[in-house]
Amino acid sequence: MKPLLLTNEYPPNIYGGAGIHVQYLSRELAKLCDVEVRCFGDQKVEDGNPVVRGADVDTGDYTAPKPLQSVFSALQRCLDFNTENIDADVVHLHTWYSHFGGLLAKMNYGIPLVLTVHSLEPLRPWKREQLGGGYDFTLWLEKTAIEMADAVIAVSHETKADILRLFDVPEEKVPVIYNGIDPDEYKPTYSEDILRKHGIDPEVPFVLFVGRITRQKGIVHLVNAIQHLDPDSQVVLCAGAPDTTEIAAEMENAVEAAREDFDGNVVWIKEMLPDAEKVNLYSHARVFCTPSIYEPFGIINLEAMACETPVVATAVGGMKEIILPGETGLLVPLAQQMESPFEAIHPDVFAHDLATAINELLHDPARCEVMGKAGRERVLDTFSWAEIAKETLALYEKVSQ
Repeated sequence: MKPLLLTNEYPPNIYGGAGIHVQYLSRELAKLCDVEVRCFGDQKVEDGNPVVRGADVDTGDYTAPKPLQSVFSALQRCLDFNTENIDADVVHLHTWYSHFGGLLAKMNYGIPLVLTVHSLEPLRPWKREQLGGGYDFTLWLEKTAIEMADAVIAVSHETKADILRLFDVPEEKVPVIYNGIDPDEYKPTYSEDILRKHGIDPEVPFVLFVGRITRQKGIVHLVNAIQHLDPDSQVVLCAGAPDTTEIAAEMENAVEAAREDFDGNVVWIKEMLPDAEKVNLYSHARVFCTPSIYEPFGIINLEAMACETPVVATAVGGMKEIILPGETGLLVPLAQQMESPFEAIHPDVFAHDLATAINELLHDPARCEVMGKAGRERVLDTFSWAEIAKETLALYEKVSQ
């Protein structure tokens, strides 16, 4: 069995959970079979396992509107994925960026198609801000790929329910296989020097956020909650890669306002940190917060839990399956009343509820310690990449029969 994984993100070009998923899944699969990865970028590993081939595109001559350029450059890379001969037994897709490449491989090379759903375009309407009319194309592309796939992996049971609700796919074609974590890389690790390097006071408890600046991650709601937090605490935002200039400006304004209304320290780290530094921040944080308004899984929660840090997260998507309320963290209901959760969030209520949950843990370090240890145990028991790779390989074998 030889799988070909098609992906936008692959080291060193990783900015989200899908890239982390492919990085670790390919590593563990390579212990079981030959693996090839084709990705966006200039990566090239010909003599290893996995074999890695990047596809790069020069968009300098593009005259299409800027929001469409990422769509067309993705399609060009997907063509390039296929013009180089494919000798794999199955093609496995990750995010809409790779879907066109998988469709071409299935039809032209006659191999089965497996697709992992890391998120669903119909549930991310704010992507129109980023892609313009390209969003309509990604809706069509995702629907086509999901409905043509031989198997569609859902990363949580709630994601599976969304797939079955939104697409014409038989339930038996939609297995649930969780994301995972490497507990040897993500474990309690402490260095006060790294805190000081980023302007964090080692003596003052802090709440931590790690993620992209996007509507989906809900970071602006956390920033709006800062005014309600205990002033004897700190807030550390590891947040970069804004989806649009508009949300970047909104974030700047929100952080500036938060600093004016909060007596504590607000640290905003805008660059992507090396993993070792990120692990240190997870480990030192008293609380980790994931205020997402849509989150099919949420690998960052596993990263925090593996570092023995309790999590305050929105009660949406896969986070309801990761976090055990009262045992490994707290879940906060998404404050809404209307049909669409993305248009009907009550920002003031949601911000206040987030702050209440965060303060509850900030004020109880002993409880945080107990929750943190329980969180790591849960990670070790349930979210192993080695087991996930075995499940995925078994699926490849099933669809190839």
